[in-house]
Amino acid sequence: MPTSQLIIFGASGDLTARKLIPALLGAWREGALPDALEIIGVSRRKKTDQQWRDELAEWVSGDDWPEFARRIRYVAADATSVQGADAVRAALDPARGWLFYLSLKPSLFEPVIAQLSEAGMLRAAPSGERWRRVIIEKPFGHDLPSAEVLNGALLTHLREDQLFRIDHYLGKETVQNILAFRFQNAIFEPLWNRKHVESVEISVSESVSVGSRGDYYDQAGALRDMVQNHLLQVLSLVAMEAPASMDAEAVRDEKIKVLRSLTVMTPAQVAADVVRAQYEGYRDTPGVAADSKTETYVAIRAEIHNWRWSGVPFFLRTGKNLRKKFTEVILRFRTPPVDLLGGPTDGVACALRPNALHILIQPYEQIRLGFLVKQPGPNTMMRPAQLRFDYRDIQDVPSAPAYQRLLVDALRGNPTLFIRGDEVEAAWRFVDAIRAGWDTLSLPVASYPVGSDGPDEADDLFRGCEGTWGRGEEA
Repeated sequence: MPTSQLIIFGASGDLTARKLIPALLGAWREGALPDALEIIGVSRRKKTDQQWRDELAEWVSGDDWPEFARRIRYVAADATSVQGADAVRAALDPARGWLFYLSLKPSLFEPVIAQLSEAGMLRAAPSGERWRRVIIEKPFGHDLPSAEVLNGALLTHLREDQLFRIDHYLGKETVQNILAFRFQNAIFEPLWNRKHVESVEISVSESVSVGSRGDYYDQAGALRDMVQNHLLQVLSLVAMEAPASMDAEAVRDEKIKVLRSLTVMTPAQVAADVVRAQYEGYRDTPGVAADSKTETYVAIRAEIHNWRWSGVPFFLRTGKNLRKKFTEVILRFRTPPVDLLGGPTDGVACALRPNALHILIQPYEQIRLGFLVKQPGPNTMMRPAQLRFDYRDIQDVPSAPAYQRLLVDALRGNPTLFIRGDEVEAAWRFVDAIRAGWDTLSLPVASYPVGSDGPDEADDLFRGCEGTWGRGEEA
């Protein structure tokens, strides 16, 4: 008898085969799944249980797949219809907990939820074992008004504690480690503020092009596709205050305070502090308009107006078709006011930038702290050195995929690594102001070569002696 059932809408889709089923298989191998969890795929295409299992087998490996596949079933149904919802309900055990995963186009979120609600499948019974939860994939709206409408529609059928808005970046081990690193190490937290930190950089660099996603991407762009969710979620973890506990709501309460403290830019600030660009040849991509202004790259100099961070620039950057793939957070600490070994630091500070904390999220999982030491010899010469932690030093295999952690958390009812509705709306408020600035002033779109580090204009966001963009290098 299954203790819970996971129902995946969009079972024939790419995300289910590439990410969800391999993640569930990995969690099962580690003993992290609930006992006898049953997985039910729902899609309009007609197929048998075995046909779906055979399709999924192409995306997994291991001799234990047939054993795991026995817990997988398939239901052919259009979940936006009354008949489809009834077919799904007939496949479920009402005495068990149900987790609905909407791996669907955003336009289908509301109609599917409405049908599930009408069929009585979202009402949580008094027993704790009969819980009802829903995972919603991004994008969650395309701007603030649409996000507010979607939130309102979903909350007419569900409580907020039943909604799990997923951002797979929060499932990455190194992202989760930001909180542990900050709040479990007393030597860092006293330095984690405007008195000691000169700037913070968060970069998500992608080496791939838009590819076959031209139709979708030209309607979204880097700002909506990456900044609104991934980058702002990482920023909130880096900048948040210590929560009262690691309870989900305590953590998310502190994250929303950061997002609400972001300075919402005026058009003039957008012109000065935001760079948007396209890689060369983007407009030749199938599905992309010949006169497209959609950004494949965006760099932002943002500010958090609160007691801890006032005056500290947060540099956010993401783009496609860049030199290499990496995600990195860099905290650059202030330089000494006087160089006791060589006179005033004017000019020297710009060259050295000795104290920086690098948190590499992918493809390397590392934390590095830089500092200066004296070069051996009779002359007083300084050289850089590093302290380094690498996840490969404590485990022989890569960290579990992000979806694996998030699916297990959702089945356990732990929403800490999922996004609350007010977080979504606060992030859109910041992003929408940037788009409004572009539209109001008709700001130009820069260009950058494929395989480069992005447009030269992005370097101008660093002013004076603040440094330059990181390169995501492995130590």
